[in-house]
Amino acid sequence: MNPPSSTYRLQLHAGFNFDAAAGILDYLRELGISHVYCSPILQAAPGSTHGYDVVDYHRVSEELGGEQARVRFLGKLRELGMGQVLDIVPNHMAITGSRNSWWWDTLENGIFSRYAPYFDIEWNAPEERLRNKILLPVLEDHSGRVIEAGKLAVERRGGAFVLRYHEHSFPIAPESMTELLQDIAGQTGSAELAFLADALLRLPETAADSGWAGLNAHHRSKETIRELLARLCTEQPEIAEALDAALRDINADPGRLDRLLMRQNYRLSRWQSAARELAYRRFFDINSLVGVRVEDEQVFADSHELIIKWVHRGEVDGLRVDHPDGLHDPGQYFERLRAAAPDTWIVAEKILQPEEVLPENWPIAGTTGYDFMNVAGGLFVDPHGEAPLNELYRGFTGEPVDFATVMHEKKSMVLRDILGSDVNRLTALLVQICEDQRDYRDYTRHELHEATRETIACFPVYRTYARAEAGEILEMDAQIVSRAVEAARDLRPDLDSRLFDFLRDILTLRVKPVESEFVMRFQQVTASAMAKGVEDTAFYSYLRLVSLNEVGGSPGKFGVSIEEFHKWCSETQARQPLTMLATSTHDTKRSEDVRCRIHVLSEIPAAWGEAVARWSEGNARHRSGEWPDRKMEYLFYQTLVGAWPISRERLINYLRKCAREAKEHTSWTEQNAAYEEALEKFVSAALEDSDFTGSLENFLAPLVPMARVGSLALTLLKLTAPGVPDLYQGSELWDLSLVDPDNRRPVDYDTRRRLLCELERLSPEEIVARMGAPMDEGLPKLWTVRETLRTRAAHPEWFGSDVAYRPLWVAGPKAASVVAFQRGDDIVTVVPRLLMSAGNWEEVNLELPEGNWRNQLTGDDVPGGKVEIAPLFSRFPVALLARSG
Repeated sequence: MNPPSSTYRLQLHAGFNFDAAAGILDYLRELGISHVYCSPILQAAPGSTHGYDVVDYHRVSEELGGEQARVRFLGKLRELGMGQVLDIVPNHMAITGSRNSWWWDTLENGIFSRYAPYFDIEWNAPEERLRNKILLPVLEDHSGRVIEAGKLAVERRGGAFVLRYHEHSFPIAPESMTELLQDIAGQTGSAELAFLADALLRLPETAADSGWAGLNAHHRSKETIRELLARLCTEQPEIAEALDAALRDINADPGRLDRLLMRQNYRLSRWQSAARELAYRRFFDINSLVGVRVEDEQVFADSHELIIKWVHRGEVDGLRVDHPDGLHDPGQYFERLRAAAPDTWIVAEKILQPEEVLPENWPIAGTTGYDFMNVAGGLFVDPHGEAPLNELYRGFTGEPVDFATVMHEKKSMVLRDILGSDVNRLTALLVQICEDQRDYRDYTRHELHEATRETIACFPVYRTYARAEAGEILEMDAQIVSRAVEAARDLRPDLDSRLFDFLRDILTLRVKPVESEFVMRFQQVTASAMAKGVEDTAFYSYLRLVSLNEVGGSPGKFGVSIEEFHKWCSETQARQPLTMLATSTHDTKRSEDVRCRIHVLSEIPAAWGEAVARWSEGNARHRSGEWPDRKMEYLFYQTLVGAWPISRERLINYLRKCAREAKEHTSWTEQNAAYEEALEKFVSAALEDSDFTGSLENFLAPLVPMARVGSLALTLLKLTAPGVPDLYQGSELWDLSLVDPDNRRPVDYDTRRRLLCELERLSPEEIVARMGAPMDEGLPKLWTVRETLRTRAAHPEWFGSDVAYRPLWVAGPKAASVVAFQRGDDIVTVVPRLLMSAGNWEEVNLELPEGNWRNQLTGDDVPGGKVEIAPLFSRFPVALLARSG
């Protein structure tokens, strides 16, 4: 495996395509980046700004410029000696119209489609009306009312038929048109049309052979019939006119149209039914993203064919796997991917909870870096601020400070209101299991549903990784299941305790025979519940210190000690020395620089509390009665601390999204216009209030320089800790971005080029002098990135997977404000933290290994032995020491 030395994440879309990306590669090379890390580049749904809604695994995105533009981009990479890491999406596909040919064919032909096995669909639904049908929750009202209103219509397209609903279209099952073709054949006396009608009638028989052979035979037959019908309509216009006239009659008759629709392989319903009755696995709660059964070997081969071809050609050096927790068996998937790409650097977007570790049997390099982001970021949170911030949050908002309580509440809500169809599917499977067990068959469906839902709500991690078919479960996973079951049992004394024992035995594979489908699906649902309930709900509802509300983090954990950080780095060097290290990503709730600013509040809780009280009193006149609520007002102030200066439009869009994600006063599906208008009015009025903004800027004046030093320290830790550092686009300068889509705004690379050139003629003193300047664009951060990446490129052996990691300890009254470590024998990192409360560096010393050292960020020579921290940080606030000679 030849891993990258460093990666730079680019978000590709129509406005920043392959050619635009190629245009900045020389800048990235000069910065020191070894590999460009691209967002998904396969054909996505029209207008996609992220690429995760793939519709075709066999084509390069046309909006990015297609295959020719990809080849040009690749040529530029090779010219500069750079490589490519690619983000891939194996878990789901977008199902928008006919663009996804696999899904379109499945809707058209149902269980007889050769692509039906590709998707995670429950064909054997408990309700007869949904058996062998796919529920499509897209209608604005009940289907009967939509039909009566004339909003559905069947049309002919050559030899095929489609159903139109506004901008949506759906295929008509070929065999459902048999009766119509027979009638027209009788009217026109067309023997050819009669023959095609008979062929359609016998079409299901062609799929009689078991497996793929039968499905492929069905596909060939229906395509031949379609082509013959299209040719017949072209050659005999009277038949085409008769067919179109008949369709107009059907569209005008609600009864006939309804009967035709009932014969389709899908059932259209109002959009609200998705929460309870959906028969296909979605990506979380997004109805337009359907789960792909990549666990099937043929599906894997078909969906990965193009990607693996690029890997074998040497055009892709690394793969980032999106959301593996949604897969049926992530371990099996990674084994198959590793076999197909044996020499490729592979990392997984696996979100680890505190104290959780990556499964050791996954043959990959590591994660995409959320674990590092939260461990390293936690160094800059002062644990002494927890108690006063608890008091402030409780007093100002009236909300609980225990995150575990909020997390359970929000997961329960999501399981009830958003993921209800997933829980219902599990319940149906559990009912079947209990029917075969005489000791459990008398439990009601309601009891089984409640026990299942409560256990999922109590799950402490995203998921476990039992392989039910093989009867394999790690002891660690068995313990997690037991913890969740015990917590659920304690919360639901109204349910029989023996039911929870039975559920535990099923999930830990003690029940024989193993009920594999229930176990495997349960693990997928716990991941969705954590993502939707915590990341997308609780993180927007629990607002004590929002810089802790980050993907892979736990807002209940207030700060990380230096010892904990060293422990994480030592274990990472031993287990996954080539894991990715990130501090900002396309999914983070706030950029690293925003978080560093908000972290500082933990050091000054008293001053922060006074400021909040003062601002709230002054802004009371801008409120509309009780709105916005106190929690949103508290988020407003924290966001201004993190992102000021910020435009009114950006701030309103952000807070509106936060309010909808919190799902308390408004939501995406049930928007409260009055609340959102009150929020917008409050924000606008406050930003126009010069007394408020003046007070805000006075508060930020001493805070921002300290936060910037924290940002530099976090950056240097990422660039030198065990692993492969990743920079998110634009983050090499100060970046005050918020959650997407704010963090996907265009990046000004002209400014970055100019500043990179400017670095060549500035001294470290001149660069650090910019730290406190209100309009500083980020030269100190750019300098830190460039000099450190150049050091990595010049001496990759200093940062390799086989070098030792050694903590270095500092002595003196402020020793807890310095983090230092050594990689191998030749490189040492030293950074400060918690500077608002650190005071001066008097009598603070670092025991540097003997020898001669040079500070790569200042050029200063530093002799080994006892080194005073004050002069070490005097010319630049962080230090990277390389052994000289």
